[in-house]
Amino acid sequence: MRPSRTGTPARRRTLSRPRALVFGAVPVVALLAVAGFAPLPYSVARPGQTTDVLGTHGGGEVISPSGAAVRKTSGQLRMVAIQATAPDAGIRVGDVIEGWFRKDRAVMPLEAVFPSSMSDAEIAQHNVAEMKSSQRDATTAALRFLHRDPDRVKVRLRLDDVGGPSAGLMFSLGIVDKLAGDGSGGDLTGGRTIAGTGTIDADGTVGAVGGAPLKMQAARRDGASVFLVPKAECAQVRPAPEGLRLVPVSTLKGAVQALRALAKGGPVPGC
Repeated sequence: MRPSRTGTPARRRTLSRPRALVFGAVPVVALLAVAGFAPLPYSVARPGQTTDVLGTHGGGEVISPSGAAVRKTSGQLRMVAIQATAPDAGIRVGDVIEGWFRKDRAVMPLEAVFPSSMSDAEIAQHNVAEMKSSQRDATTAALRFLHRDPDRVKVRLRLDDVGGPSAGLMFSLGIVDKLAGDGSGGDLTGGRTIAGTGTIDADGTVGAVGGAPLKMQAARRDGASVFLVPKAECAQVRPAPEGLRLVPVSTLKGAVQALRALAKGGPVPGC
């Protein structure tokens, strides 16, 4: 419509625009209202539990070797987990917004945390299977590093309430410490509380796992002064919480060497 010379239609046109904006905003407001109550395809993670693999858990030793002399250890080697909301948790917009603004939360797409197209029960079974596979690889890597015969030395690992492969590195280090210590009669920990994360292959290669920043917070919360992190994740964990030293590792051999150097006050790589 063209503006009228008399001004009357123009006045009507001017008045009708705010009304159009108001009515046009109704669907948007309605959409936001619906989104506020509708579940979203995200999971909110937070720092989880830590467990000393040199200690006890669930009524028994976490690491129980047989067929070889077992050392009495001091210090702690803590594996670290994150706690993530399940796919059916019903994450809402408010949960996502809160997670974005909190340093002790991480908002991640569901498919980045859980296998797709699986029920909660299937996910739990999948995580347990990954943990068992990780435990086997951790045992093989540790015995190979120590040049121990796997037909003679057996290792039982007990940690059934944590799923996934991220405790592999710490399991291997725990086995090494219980069977050989630092190789010179001392403890691999040097008496410290050391935490860490990382998968491990049977050949001793340490892999990234994700969630390292949250795990680092859990480690410091539970008294760790050193955190072993897969080298590939160094950029994700800086800066570290005050009082927590970051040590990047890429192999079991490198992790053992770093802990030996740390115990003796020698140079140790950092992130």
